[in-house]
Amino acid sequence: MLISIDPDICIGAGQCALVAPDVFTQDDDGFGTVLPGREDGAGRTLVREAARACPVRAITLRETQPQAPDR
Repeated sequence: MLISIDPDICIGAGQCALVAPDVFTQDDDGFGTVLPGREDGAGRTLVREAARACPVRAITLRETQPQAPDR
């Protein structure tokens, strides 16, 4: 899973940081950001809930395909 927040849509409600504080935080201006190293969806259940809690749907979750083993 890859997580991103659209800074042009985010209004700084802070729901993401409240629901999944191990993945999201707020910057100095109060807007949501994904913590460095957490873009892969650590804590999946809470990340999905945080995306649902965002009042303006600024959070995007993209499923990643498993890598095929090299042969």
